[in-house]
Amino acid sequence: MTKTIATLLALAFVLAGCNTMKGFGQDVQKVGDKIEEKARK
Repeated sequence: MTKTIATLLALAFVLAGCNTMKGFGQDVQKVGDKIEEKARK
């Protein structure tokens, strides 16, 4: 039972981490797009 709970908690942290990194990547991409727009002007 303890191993099952530990596995589920670890899985939850991994999935939360993936969502966080995805959001961070999107934010970095938006900043890059803004810089590109400024460079074109």
